[in-house]
Amino acid sequence: MNKKNVLITGSTGLGASIAEVYAMNKYNVIMTYNSHEKEAKELEKKLKEQYNAEILCIKCDISKEDDIINLKNEIINKFNKLDVLINNAGIAIDTTFDMKTKDNFMKTLEVNLVGTFLMSKYFGELMFKQKEGNIINISSTNGIDTYYEYSLDYDASKAGIINLSHNLANHYAPYIRVNTVCPGWMNTPMNKELDKEYIEEECKKILLNRFADPIEIAKVIYFITSDDASYINDSVIRIDGGKKC
Repeated sequence: MNKKNVLITGSTGLGASIAEVYAMNKYNVIMTYNSHEKEAKELEKKLKEQYNAEILCIKCDISKEDDIINLKNEIINKFNKLDVLINNAGIAIDTTFDMKTKDNFMKTLEVNLVGTFLMSKYFGELMFKQKEGNIINISSTNGIDTYYEYSLDYDASKAGIINLSHNLANHYAPYIRVNTVCPGWMNTPMNKELDKEYIEEECKKILLNRFADPIEIAKVIYFITSDDASYINDSVIRIDGGKKC
């Protein structure tokens, strides 16, 4: 039986956990990176050794259309088809409102929102021709109702991803299922650098009283794209441990 192929943008933090879950479930895994080459190559080596999986690690700036076209051609040449696209890559430029610049705001939108659009456009076209496929767009609770002035550009981009996903689900029906996953706080390397007292205060707002391990989010993402979830479509799935009112 031919293995299925998954493409994951971003190979650190949540992206690394997503790649691992698909590798352990016998997928061919294509991962992209932009600025974290060392971490991406280390993950590629680990997954190959641990799961005897086919792993392809490719540099790609998802805000650049030419990079995405080249990525698509490389995947077609190597695997001929794609089964799952997970738009995970994103950036956050946290500053006070007074320090926010147009360049900061536009850069965040270009990567998080426009990048998701471009990836969904080029690889959605491929999967639509195949008459099957899955797209998972990673948004955030910041795009729903968890707002932070320091990350208002990030919040806006994540809200845009939710709206974009609904439109993509309509456009690619009935062949591609498009769903949005909105994680809350996670124990990613970036968040571990937060002030300890701040982490404690944020945990008090969560019913489970802790941040998620990225693997917990990754397992939900895998389930949504599996045959066991074949009727889940155009949904926004919030994974935040429960929010205290």
